[in-house]
Amino acid sequence: MHVAEFQKLIERIYFERDSARGLSGTHMWFCEEVGELTRALRRNRQDELEGEFADVFAWLATLASMAHVDLEQAVRKKYASGCPRCKATPCACP
Repeated sequence: MHVAEFQKLIERIYFERDSARGLSGTHMWFCEEVGELTRALRRNRQDELEGEFADVFAWLATLASMAHVDLEQAVRKKYASGCPRCKATPCACP
């Protein structure tokens, strides 16, 4: 699945409810999910990591949709040429 396809899927599933909650409230849910991912990483809970990464990505996608940002286009624009600062791959920034 491409990033754009995933973003559209998350829109179909959650956009109405997330939009009603608003950007600020939805951002708080996103931060909570990042906290759950942090806990799984800190505890080295491999069994939880896949789900937590997926949750964080889903919340990020819904925030992007609410802000009218196409994630796939944004990522391509910023990172297609390598590091946004030095343009190298891998990054050669000091």
